[in-house]
Amino acid sequence: MNETNQADGQAANGQEDAPHADDALAAAEAKALDNRNQYLRAVAELENYRKRAEREVENARKYAIERFAQELVTVGDALEAGINAGAQNPGPALLEGAQATLRQLHRAFEKAGIKIIDPTSQPFDPDWHEAMVAQESRDVPANTVLNVIQKGYSLNGRLLRPARVIVSKEATSGDI
Repeated sequence: MNETNQADGQAANGQEDAPHADDALAAAEAKALDNRNQYLRAVAELENYRKRAEREVENARKYAIERFAQELVTVGDALEAGINAGAQNPGPALLEGAQATLRQLHRAFEKAGIKIIDPTSQPFDPDWHEAMVAQESRDVPANTVLNVIQKGYSLNGRLLRPARVIVSKEATSGDI
């Protein structure tokens, strides 16, 4: 009878363990499915983020100068008006129109973050200036900008074009 009880006990234990194992397996499968769905959502979100970032970069490339272009439209209008006025009455009207256009252009540059580099009487800086000629001078120290041949420009601190300048050098005795 003891053996029968043992056999019945083992059978009972085996039957109880099988449903418990099935429940654990089902729970693990459900957890795996949930993890897989979370992974797929994360991958999809990452892909959407990547595509959105690419679109934003593309738009930034296309429209980066939009604000600047809008400012230049008014400069074009002023230039046309000055030319039309000068065609009818050349002289002071043309000069005034050109000066007004230049002022508008400088305002447009300012709004767009473009700064004019005009280093007259300043020390020569090879990072911002391009020396075209070195001219002897006793009036100013060596390596001072005497004249600006062509103004330079920077955009938000980045050099667009260096100022082209005439730089002083020490005068040799007997010269000048």
